[in-house]
Amino acid sequence: MLVAGTVLAPPAHADPAGDIRVNEVVTTGSVNDSIELYNKGTATVDVSGWILKDDNDGSKYAIASGTTLAPGAFRAFDVHKAFGLGSDDKARLYLPDGTTLVDSFSWRSHSKPSWSRCPDGTGAFGAAQVTLGAANDCGGGNDGPSPVAWPGGSSVTTADGANVFGEDLSGLYQEKNVMWGAQNSGKLWRLVRDGSGGWKPDTANGWTSGKTLRFPGGSGSPDSEGVTLTGAGSQGGVFVASERNGDASGTSRLSVLRYNVSGSGTTLKATKEWNLTSDLPSVGSNLGFEGITWIPDTYLTASGFKDESTGSAYDPKRYGGHTGGVFFVGVEGTGTVYGYVLKDTGAYTRVATIDSGMAGVMELQWEPQASRLWVVCDDTCDGQHRTMKVNTAGAFDTTAVYDRPSGMPNLNNEGFSVAGADACVSGSKPVYWADDSNDGGHALRKGSITC
Repeated sequence: MLVAGTVLAPPAHADPAGDIRVNEVVTTGSVNDSIELYNKGTATVDVSGWILKDDNDGSKYAIASGTTLAPGAFRAFDVHKAFGLGSDDKARLYLPDGTTLVDSFSWRSHSKPSWSRCPDGTGAFGAAQVTLGAANDCGGGNDGPSPVAWPGGSSVTTADGANVFGEDLSGLYQEKNVMWGAQNSGKLWRLVRDGSGGWKPDTANGWTSGKTLRFPGGSGSPDSEGVTLTGAGSQGGVFVASERNGDASGTSRLSVLRYNVSGSGTTLKATKEWNLTSDLPSVGSNLGFEGITWIPDTYLTASGFKDESTGSAYDPKRYGGHTGGVFFVGVEGTGTVYGYVLKDTGAYTRVATIDSGMAGVMELQWEPQASRLWVVCDDTCDGQHRTMKVNTAGAFDTTAVYDRPSGMPNLNNEGFSVAGADACVSGSKPVYWADDSNDGGHALRKGSITC
């Protein structure tokens, strides 16, 4: 569907300000009320104090002081606290005087899921995937093949007791006979098998009710959304992706936290934090990191993975001490996946930016047996799952798009885990989902995929 709206030409004024364009607008979905700007020119532009408005002259979102846009740069602004973007509305950009119009776009129906300008900065607006903070999906993106049926059994069963976890159970990671679970309320669970194919809280070493998570120093409450391990297993630390501090919930804090889980105390203080906020496009405080997984250097080098920071083949040796792999984190608000080398020193380098092709990313899982990356969306995308591998150009590319199992309702699944090769029986192995909404009093469900 083409947008039923207009693009207004900006008034004449001196460049380079005239090179700043409204480039993408999102009004509804997993991320809403967001306006992206793009610099199509050749000079950096200081947009401090510039004003975004909808169709109401009384609306006003002032861009923060110190904000600049380099040539070819994208910057998304979450405007929902200042005004909402409706189904018949406008996105208008003004100079700091509030009266000089720089650019404007209007529409007559909600974004599906994004109204995007193609080509970036110069073309007409049309419906596209959400790519806030990155190049628009103009038909050559990572949409991948058409969706097909789930690659396993159609039936899904509950895999926990009634009302054990309540709401907000999110990321999952299976380590043989242990399932790690991250809960948004700043809690980490260690689950063990319950004897009937499901999972229950470990009752040893202080894990009965999960353990409370803290930032380094012992303060705060991480909004823990995703969990993963490295090749060292839990002995090497459990890594949690957090999108904010629950004690300051209106501010994004996009962090990866490492925890030592060997003790018996009921509170875990992070032994390391990699705060990645300043390196990423801004998103709403509740639209940040949702999923995390770790992919070993051995796969990345063998597959010819290209390091975006150098433009050449990924070389782990240039990064010194790190975990022996790359952490991939998924952003709910943009549907983008980022790859980071997290150094032992606390420094980091972004080595990949991946358009998932979906409106939002809720979970990531690396499946070693099949050497593929699972990218999972929740009910926002009707429970769609995608798999990715490194292509001949050295970039992660979609290899398959799967509908959710036909026997599973369209649940708010924010967690997904895949059993190891040792769990394969007659060509099939278990997978598990975490339902953030605890529908029907159950947060965990079990299905299957072919090995």
